[in-house]
Amino acid sequence: MVFRGVLSAAILCGMVAATPLSQKSPPSVKLDAATFTGTTNGSVSAFLGIPYVQPPVGDLRFHLPQAILPYNGTYNASAYGPSCPQQTFKVPGNLTAETEAILASLVADGSPQSEDCLTINIFTPAGATSNSNLPVAVYFFGGGFAVGAASRYPGDVIINRSLELNEPVIYVSLNYRINGFGFLAGQEVMDAGVANLGLHDQRQALRWVQKYIGSFGGDPSKVTIWGESAGSTSIAYHMITNGGDNEGLFRAAFMQSGSQLPVSGMKGGQPYYDMVVKAAGCSNSSDTLQCLREAPFDTLKSAINNVPTFYDYQSLVLAWMPRPDGVFLVDNPQTLIQQGIVANVPFVNGDCDDEATPFSYSTLNITTEQELRDYVTTYWSPHASNSTLDKLMELYPVTPADGSPFNTGNNNTVTPQFKRIAAFLGDINFQGPRRLLLQARSGHQKIWSFVNKRLKDLPGLGAFHGSDINMVYGPADMTDYLVRFVANLDPSGNTGINWPEYKTETPNLLTFLDGSIPANITQDTYRKEGIEFVTQMMLDDPWQ
Repeated sequence: MVFRGVLSAAILCGMVAATPLSQKSPPSVKLDAATFTGTTNGSVSAFLGIPYVQPPVGDLRFHLPQAILPYNGTYNASAYGPSCPQQTFKVPGNLTAETEAILASLVADGSPQSEDCLTINIFTPAGATSNSNLPVAVYFFGGGFAVGAASRYPGDVIINRSLELNEPVIYVSLNYRINGFGFLAGQEVMDAGVANLGLHDQRQALRWVQKYIGSFGGDPSKVTIWGESAGSTSIAYHMITNGGDNEGLFRAAFMQSGSQLPVSGMKGGQPYYDMVVKAAGCSNSSDTLQCLREAPFDTLKSAINNVPTFYDYQSLVLAWMPRPDGVFLVDNPQTLIQQGIVANVPFVNGDCDDEATPFSYSTLNITTEQELRDYVTTYWSPHASNSTLDKLMELYPVTPADGSPFNTGNNNTVTPQFKRIAAFLGDINFQGPRRLLLQARSGHQKIWSFVNKRLKDLPGLGAFHGSDINMVYGPADMTDYLVRFVANLDPSGNTGINWPEYKTETPNLLTFLDGSIPANITQDTYRKEGIEFVTQMMLDDPWQ
């Protein structure tokens, strides 16, 4: 619409005019009775490390997030707050230096860590005022619900590119509790009503945005939630919680490499709870959860570090993940989606072509088909019959050319079963859930999907999980699609190629490619029989 372009131009002119002044005087914003002073770098102002709930320490450890009290006084908002406690990861050994470095980068975080970590960060075009009413992107980081921090994803790139596109937006990132601090599970946790704390943190952050983003120049009615990996999976849960009522907290969603997982209850988390209780010295306590609340930080952190990670043998059967608790998730997320309990907002949801290659190096000791069958029944589908396993082996054959990294022939044959396992794990954990969500919502709301097939020649990894992050934070062409979607609820525009909506009858995929043709439109029909089979297998036999 013409008036929108005129308004954007006026906002941009105001920002340009305000930039020299803001460089001389640090930007500030008033929240309640407090003044927060941030920083400006060129065309971008940032307000960092603002607490959005009361610190989850002391008596508030393992409790639902408590609303922040009215702000008062003065705050220096020029630096990120500490990361939430990270789980320690051990990268699989005997890898090439390049592969080991990439796997390590997916879980690395060198910033200070503290339980007092629930802070939010706002990046704005310099000179934005409370009258700017700009669209807002709220980013949830990934990391398998075990690691990750907002400080790894600065918003300067997004803001600068939005200004270049004449589509100015505001970027918000936040920390939320992860691993055992945020996703402890089990009967004791469920009885206390404190499951899925990380999701509750995110939800409370979205409420904070509704209350305060206007002071930074954002429009609270134009919020898009955006995430990658566990952050993207979190978005799926925000879309299905509360009976699909999003409470006006967001109007759209942009999801990269993560959809709802097939989990039926809290039972699967009990072994990890018991493991933490034992390691923390709480086994003899009459109230083990209270004992964990009172445990010294270093003791609890060490106990959580004992729990398997996604680089251990069980791989993507995550120890820490959201589980149905009767509150935030009232049922298996897959079931809720099949019942149509999904927020009616436009969304984008896409994957990388070779999602599971980084998570398949922990299973290199699986070298025979029988060992693979045992692995599947141990971790993925305990009740699978022999005929189910036979069909699975048929649909995911040992032939290297059929495995992941896909379309690389006999290359990347790390072990006789590696590419086969990577194909299976990628489809059951990423492609299948994405396709289930898209096909269930086709015709009900506007949806788009993509697949990233760049870096296919990267040895042993291909277009691996997380490889599309630089396509946004690069910046690169996906930055443009994101910005336009946040601004207009349509990812297409002057981005080089029209991105048609995804429909069951025409499941269009924007396909990012290496080479002279950077992208084209393909159909989401690859491995149709296999993906349908593993999806149904998990519907029939979901994780506990």
